[in-house]
Amino acid sequence: MKILLTGASGFVGGSFMRRYGNRSDFEILGLGRRALDVAGYVQRDLTQPLKLRFEPDVVIHGAARASPWGTRNEFMRQNVQATQNVIDFCAGCGHPKLIYISSSSVFYRHQHQFGITEDSHIGPHFVNEYAATKHASELRVRKYPGKYVIMRPRAVFGPGDTVLFPRILRAARLGQLPLFTQKGPAARGDLIYIDNLCDYLLAAAERDEVVGDFNLTNAEPVVIQEFLAGILVRLGLPPPRRQVPVSVAMLAARALELAYRILSLRDEPPITRFGVSVFAYSKTFDVSKTIRMLGPPAVSLEEGSARFIHWQRAQA
Repeated sequence: MKILLTGASGFVGGSFMRRYGNRSDFEILGLGRRALDVAGYVQRDLTQPLKLRFEPDVVIHGAARASPWGTRNEFMRQNVQATQNVIDFCAGCGHPKLIYISSSSVFYRHQHQFGITEDSHIGPHFVNEYAATKHASELRVRKYPGKYVIMRPRAVFGPGDTVLFPRILRAARLGQLPLFTQKGPAARGDLIYIDNLCDYLLAAAERDEVVGDFNLTNAEPVVIQEFLAGILVRLGLPPPRRQVPVSVAMLAARALELAYRILSLRDEPPITRFGVSVFAYSKTFDVSKTIRMLGPPAVSLEEGSARFIHWQRAQA
């Protein structure tokens, strides 16, 4: 099987390459924005038309601007235009199966959401440009005349993480991670360990009958702030103690975002509404379709956490 993998220089794509790149029954060609001296890897800018002397059986499109902050133009170019360029490439080389790594954030609203299914309502308003352009890319994929799969992982973590935990650990080390408070039960949420996500991507690539939309989690929702505090303690970092009401944090984040937009500042604000909502609002998913068609996750949340902590300690 020939697999073309975009986003191979990122967290998910790089993990997939390391996990399956040496198998004799696959030929994987990875594409990424950065220059890397890695076998089976080619540097490409997907905001430009894609041309390759490689005819894949499956394309896994994971390249994206995976950030809660940036200009609309950046997100449109790196997410929507890049996806269209991948679709055009597929259309020109025999219509291989297209697996698009989207995001669970397409569903998000600034409120509690429980039992989200693949058929849950999406839009018309989105929590940020990342979510909006991931959904816009989904709509492009739906017009692809070949077989396609849309996968929506929730909060991917594990060794090599460059998005989720780095921000949290940086704030914890600086003593800047607050404990968000609000009335009612604590926010619960799902995560997915990176190896489980890679296994699901491979299963979708190998099985012809796997098509359509899939929500991907570890199927083990946790109290988010308790889970994170446990990780911090195991890493020898102080858990958050400074209490901040969610309503106050959201107002502060809105003001900072507005100021950064007006001043055209390139850096990410120290706090965003999306960042607050991760801790403040429950997001749980019904993944019965995924388990029925792709199987249960092989690595438990506890085992995945232990592996992540071991990797983090090795980075010190």
